[in-house]
Amino acid sequence: MVRCPWLRKLPKQNKYICRIYYDRPEECKHYPVTVNQMVRDQCEMLEPRDLLNPRKAQRTLDNIMADSRPRVTR
Repeated sequence: MVRCPWLRKLPKQNKYICRIYYDRPEECKHYPVTVNQMVRDQCEMLEPRDLLNPRKAQRTLDNIMADSRPRVTR
């Protein structure tokens, strides 16, 4: 797994911060897109229940990320 170079672990904590959050690339603003992508990237935000019911986890992710993703016009 390749870690983002801007991701930093907080001292003495199991938490990470993005050092360029407000200036991050568009790709980062829309990540993650799928639960499968999160699994592949070993995303720390995954929970055991997400792996047990990936369809429900995807619906939850879509709801959470709705305001972050670009609008699709048809």
